[in-house]
Amino acid sequence: MSTDVRGSGGRPPGKHVIRGSVCLPEAELMWRFSRSSGPGGQHVNTSDSQVELRFDLARTEALPPVWKERALQRLGGRLVGGVLVVRASEHRSQWRNRETAAVRMAALLAEATAPPPKPRRPTKIPRGINERRLREKKQRAETKRGRSARDWT
Repeated sequence: MSTDVRGSGGRPPGKHVIRGSVCLPEAELMWRFSRSSGPGGQHVNTSDSQVELRFDLARTEALPPVWKERALQRLGGRLVGGVLVVRASEHRSQWRNRETAAVRMAALLAEATAPPPKPRRPTKIPRGINERRLREKKQRAETKRGRSARDWT
């Protein structure tokens, strides 16, 4: 059996910063809990420790429009109907799984909203370096030419 909780009802305190002053909006986070597989013995059969965190990226007003557009483009393959889903079930405690899911969501959004890297400016090879390379190349060719067997008669 699973429960659906909106907002911060029972959520561990602490803001999860995406970048700068922009945080994950608590009111727009949708939490869902279910039984987790893995270690825990009899405890795992009775507690809903797996956490599924949903964030409607397509409808949110919490992100600046440029960030939102960038995130929708970069996370397009991960979105289901404009909703970003993160699951966490590593820990036995629901509280720790909630923290893990929220941190993972914030990191994912931070990476997706980051500005693109500056384009690389190709550098020009200095003339001196190129001339030295050609000079060494000629010397090496002379050394090898001097090893030929035709002069050994």
